[in-house]
Amino acid sequence: MSYKYKGNTNNILALLAVLLFVIITHHNYASSLPPHDFHSTLTAVRDSPPPHKEVLEAPMFYPSTNKVDSPPVRSIIKADTIYKTVSDTFSFKMSKDSLDAPVVYHADDSMVFQVPEKKMILYGKKSTVQYAENDLSAPEIVYDQKTNLVKAYLKKDSTGKVISFVAFNQGDFKSVMDSITFNMSTQKGITKGTYTQQGEMYVYGERIKKINPHVFYALNSRFTTCNLDTPHFAFVSKKIKFINQKMAFSGPVHPEFEGVPVPIILPFGIYPLQQGRHSGILSPNFTTNSTYGIGLENFGYYKVFNDYWDLETRASVFSYGGYSATLRPRYFKRYKYTGNFSLNYLRNKALDTKATNNYNFTWSHSLDNKSRPGVSFRANVNAGSSQYNSLLPNSPVTNFSNRLSSTIIYGKVWQDKPYNMTINANHEQNSVTGLYNVNLPDVTFNVNTQYPFRRKEYAGELKWYENIGIGLNSAVRNRTSFYDSMNVLKQALDNLQYGAEHQVPITLSLPPVGPFQVAPSVSYSERWFQRKSLLRWDSNDKVIDTTNFNGLYTARNVSFGLGVSTRIFGIFGFKKNSKVQAIRHEIRPSLSANYRPDLAKNTIRKVQVDSAGNKIDYSIFSNNLLYGPFGSGTFGGLSFSLDNNISMKVRNSKDTTEGATKKINLIDGLRLGTSYNFVADSFRLDNISVSARSSLFDKINITADATFDPYQTNDLGQRIDKYTFAKNPFSLGNLVSGGIQVQSSFQGGKGKKNNSPLPDYNQQARASGIALDEYQQEAMYIQQNPGEFADFSIPWDISIGYNLTLSRFRTPGSPIFTSQVTQSTNINGSINLTPKWKIGAQGSYDISSGQVGVVSSYLSRDMHCWQMSINVAPVGLYRFFSININPKSTILRDLKVNRTRSFNNF
Repeated sequence: MSYKYKGNTNNILALLAVLLFVIITHHNYASSLPPHDFHSTLTAVRDSPPPHKEVLEAPMFYPSTNKVDSPPVRSIIKADTIYKTVSDTFSFKMSKDSLDAPVVYHADDSMVFQVPEKKMILYGKKSTVQYAENDLSAPEIVYDQKTNLVKAYLKKDSTGKVISFVAFNQGDFKSVMDSITFNMSTQKGITKGTYTQQGEMYVYGERIKKINPHVFYALNSRFTTCNLDTPHFAFVSKKIKFINQKMAFSGPVHPEFEGVPVPIILPFGIYPLQQGRHSGILSPNFTTNSTYGIGLENFGYYKVFNDYWDLETRASVFSYGGYSATLRPRYFKRYKYTGNFSLNYLRNKALDTKATNNYNFTWSHSLDNKSRPGVSFRANVNAGSSQYNSLLPNSPVTNFSNRLSSTIIYGKVWQDKPYNMTINANHEQNSVTGLYNVNLPDVTFNVNTQYPFRRKEYAGELKWYENIGIGLNSAVRNRTSFYDSMNVLKQALDNLQYGAEHQVPITLSLPPVGPFQVAPSVSYSERWFQRKSLLRWDSNDKVIDTTNFNGLYTARNVSFGLGVSTRIFGIFGFKKNSKVQAIRHEIRPSLSANYRPDLAKNTIRKVQVDSAGNKIDYSIFSNNLLYGPFGSGTFGGLSFSLDNNISMKVRNSKDTTEGATKKINLIDGLRLGTSYNFVADSFRLDNISVSARSSLFDKINITADATFDPYQTNDLGQRIDKYTFAKNPFSLGNLVSGGIQVQSSFQGGKGKKNNSPLPDYNQQARASGIALDEYQQEAMYIQQNPGEFADFSIPWDISIGYNLTLSRFRTPGSPIFTSQVTQSTNINGSINLTPKWKIGAQGSYDISSGQVGVVSSYLSRDMHCWQMSINVAPVGLYRFFSININPKSTILRDLKVNRTRSFNNF
């Protein structure tokens, strides 16, 4: 082999390759953007192309006659040129019988394809087919691709027991059935032996035809709130139309119990299934009353206007001619306000008596503070005729409520300002006496504590005088009263009263002095009065005459104080293996020195009170009821209080952790307090008050208090300036008043129940004037009807309360004290006779008077989806009995059998 031209050949091939590359690239360049346009193309955003702009198709080339290594000509590309991208597209035809979404299927056991017939069969305990929002699961599913039909069937074992049912879900529609035939294209289908749930309603149909995702028809159907396969009760109809989760319509319908039809047939039925608020008829209660006769109570209609307003109307009719009507609109706007009105009219007509007309009005409103920061508004109004409460039929609690009250409050807090204002109006009325007390708008203006000597900008600790603070509390009150009779306006004007009070507290915050906290204070008060009164003894008629002078009069008072307080701790430890590890005692003593000069001495007069010439002191401002006169006399003394807390740390037997302990409070508080006036002529030591509270074993709540007079009495029962502990060093004095309250509750089983009794909402409404809201009305109904709300998970429970109050006063002319003792007890308990039967009772007894309060007992039976209760009050002023059988479901709450009889004044 010759290698003569080997090197030349390699050089020739390399040269040819370079020439070919130059020829190919001589008239071409890379299609990139100029540097000055690169950033604008990436970041510019335009909604539409500007007019008269050059639009180039991509890919783009820059025509040029320049050389290959020359840059493109920049003058032919404008800075605002928009480039449009053109993409390739393609189209194809879809089959008319194709589905809109993919079908996802799964078989637990096996899957069989029948290719010629275009069928697919899925086997398994839970085979599934999912298409769009349709979800089907069954032990056997057949899918026919030609017709888009899906068929599913239940499966049984050799004994005939069903292994698995067919389940079909479509949106909110969930059902269980024996078999189904469903067209995936039209979304229509037919099911057999179908169970479905609509809200709280369980529906069964022998055949159900579903025509779209929201509407289906049922043949030979029953619906109930019982969740058993064979329900205790049901409403049966041959044909029913359902609008999913909204409404149902049926032809003739009749109820059945335990499969036994009841011969009560309604020609048609309309059943609301919609969740939340919706308009509808409110069914009445059949009742009898010994005073007003037979009646239908609380028949009405509920109307929803929009998301913010609704209206409830109620009416009652009695056979003796009486009737009542109620309008109750409610309004609500989230983050703004909420409230309700109640207009009540009662025409009372007993047998062979003249009819009387009475009315009642309530209004409750509250403003959400977030809607208007710094502004608050609350209204609770309850007013009406004096006899409305006592004459309201079948309302025993309301019948014994003889006081009504109202409150309307507006408050304003200025942002970034130290002051605030409150305006309120209220009323009180006594339905027995017919007296109305109305407070016209009372205004309160407060200025928070200000520090006038404090620097605006400071570093380090403050000087002592920079902690001097001063505030202002002002109040203006107006009040009038009148009786529920004629000339109400004249009475209101004649009885109008007004007054004001201003307080200027001055405080000084000092740092702790060792273990002591020292707090000096100065307080200045001023009161404005409407009238002053002068008393004169009329020797002819032997009475005291009063002369009033109306105008604007003032009185002042000032006091100085210095308080010292501290805390003392003591611990007594035990051995390491002892069950009681330690006892801890905390003492909180407090001592304050106070001085008040006698600025009211110029307002004190003397008046003769009898023919013997005896005189007493009185204040010329004593006839002002809004603000009384300041106390007379100089006070300069000490006030002392001593509070104690005793707790114990013991081993926790329920906790296996080494060294685990728990704390037990033996005495939550034991307080003793009194004061001593150094400048008084006599009786310098004030009464001694003692109070204690404890919660033993977290089960027994004990509260006690007592007041002692430290001075002795003579043979005539008059106090003398000698201490009782001069005779007996261990005596605190003569017991003047005292009381003790004990409350305890126990329960068995693992059920959770609130041991504290429900508050007396009706009593709260009478005391505060706040109208009962929907929750409180429901809670009060539970209190009065415990049998309807029995908790069968608690085998037994009992709560006992005891209350004792003692008042002692001296008998004139005798050193003997007369004692008045009031004792009462209440008990509430229940026990399960069987897992389905419960019996309970509640009542109260006044031990002092020997009178029995309202005592009632109940018997309840849990019937799965129904509940029966019998309530009986055999003794007391108000006696009644009632029998109720009602479903547990809230939507069928008014569907109940009720028999009630009441007896008054027995």
